[in-house]
Amino acid sequence: MQEPRTLRRWQLFSFGREHLEQVEQPLPAPGPGQILVRVGAVSLNYRDLLMVRDGMGMAFDLPFTPGSDMAGTVAAVGPGVQRFAIGDRVVNTFWGGWIDGQWPTGAVLAGGPGPGMLASHVLLDAAWAVAAPATLDFAEASTLPCAGLTAWFALAETGALRPGQTVLIHGTGGVALFGLQLARLHGARAIVISGSEDKRAQTLALGASHVLMRDGDWPAEVRRFTGGRGADHVLELASGPNLDRSLQAVAQGGRVSIIGMLGGETLSASFYAMVLGRVTVQGIGVGHRRALEDLVRAIDANALKPVIAARYAFEALPEALDHLARGAFGKIVVML
Repeated sequence: MQEPRTLRRWQLFSFGREHLEQVEQPLPAPGPGQILVRVGAVSLNYRDLLMVRDGMGMAFDLPFTPGSDMAGTVAAVGPGVQRFAIGDRVVNTFWGGWIDGQWPTGAVLAGGPGPGMLASHVLLDAAWAVAAPATLDFAEASTLPCAGLTAWFALAETGALRPGQTVLIHGTGGVALFGLQLARLHGARAIVISGSEDKRAQTLALGASHVLMRDGDWPAEVRRFTGGRGADHVLELASGPNLDRSLQAVAQGGRVSIIGMLGGETLSASFYAMVLGRVTVQGIGVGHRRALEDLVRAIDANALKPVIAARYAFEALPEALDHLARGAFGKIVVML
């Protein structure tokens, strides 16, 4: 396929949705150790809404291109690249430079302040990409770098999830539904807390054992469904004061993964519930490249299909962001 001489991208010249603009720029050539990727799809995250709004308080230069997750095809490779060849299907890593082990100094966040993915072509360090799953199309594969890996890192990489355990999941967004699917994949059962009665049937069809309403006494219900024991793992996507209720529902020695902050940036929790319950509370900041490679292998081996709520054309990014802001059952994807 003949590459064009220019690329298209969405840019923000100042913060705020009203300042999003499509621009056309010369197509760059990859330098040493770099690859040029022809983007096939970009998956949106709640973080993208915050980055467009105010940059999440980070200091970086404008203009910038938002979007942290993509899947595409390698269009060109720079000198010294061994990991990929032209024509390979790849997904990016959310943390550029975090390969394995501890979080390194100097790792770069995709979608600000690092390179943004809402473009027809993206220039990346070859170490900041992994082979895409052979069993997924571009839209499905684009959901893995942030949402899929976050759930995998919480449950499989750091949580040592085992068959027969119970996972308590807050919400029905991208990370939540990956958590549900991965729990079932590991032989665990999943209990989902939702604020929408309309999503109950879809959540049960995906494999949840129970769907409980957020405004009810769900900690007591979780205890009842587990014979008084509580959940072994909690994917805490609300945080704020919701953490205290999650601690009421977790088993002794259980694990709570702090992932989202829809309930606020300040956590509120009972000292006694945490200490007497011997609870491990861990923060999850997505994950490293090696874990993403593990997730890709698991997806291909088990034919797991990410849940996509809607696919939008590249030109329809504002409408896609509106859908994301309203909430969706699964992921919102922008196609190129």
